[in-house]
Amino acid sequence: MMEKSYLEQRKADIEYNLDVINEKIAESAIKSGRNPSEVQLMAVTKTVDPIFINYALDYGVKLIGENRVQEMLRKKPDLHLDGVQKHLIGHLQTNKAGQIVGEVDMIQSVDSLKIAKEIGKQSLKKGIITDVLLEINVGEEESKTGFSTSEFFENLYAISEIDSIRIKGLMTIPPICEENTILCKFFENIYNIYVDIKAKKIDNIDMSILSMGMSGDYEQAILNGSNLVRIGSSIFGLRIY
Repeated sequence: MMEKSYLEQRKADIEYNLDVINEKIAESAIKSGRNPSEVQLMAVTKTVDPIFINYALDYGVKLIGENRVQEMLRKKPDLHLDGVQKHLIGHLQTNKAGQIVGEVDMIQSVDSLKIAKEIGKQSLKKGIITDVLLEINVGEEESKTGFSTSEFFENLYAISEIDSIRIKGLMTIPPICEENTILCKFFENIYNIYVDIKAKKIDNIDMSILSMGMSGDYEQAILNGSNLVRIGSSIFGLRIY
């Protein structure tokens, strides 16, 4: 029997990885008292070639996330995107907002009032409403973008009043933690904020998405309330820059 070609092996690996991840998502969802269908899997496609992204899409992935505007726009024509949601998950500069608004279904990484206003301005120009998530820097790390928990609510109310933006939930990236108990505390803090906002029933805010958890911690994130996990290297292998 001939050995599998490189492309055949990559396809088989991606399919196997997706089977394992979907199984772990289902187990974690059930442990957290939810139906597995309530947790969305996002395939993070940073640095991944379109041919390999399409293997995942053809195998049933319905949501992809890209970190950079140019990379999303460059790959988009080559992707099998029927019925697939596209999110921007990386930091967005104000001068790039006009390029990406209308090209993705959601911008997950709204990390300042300034960028929210620019997204609203560009959306208004194009006659659309852009769904966004607000990013919280839960660990207050200087190396990461996002609202600090202390300034978050003030900005939340201001952004909720911007025309042509619809707040759909929250996104976070916790610090790297050696102990699960510390990691889970960060996730729990964001979940509590999420639930608190949901209970307030603020106009133009629909707390339906809590995006937290990546390749190394998605099971813990789901156990602590996440309903959207962003997974890249565990699907596609280590990134090649």
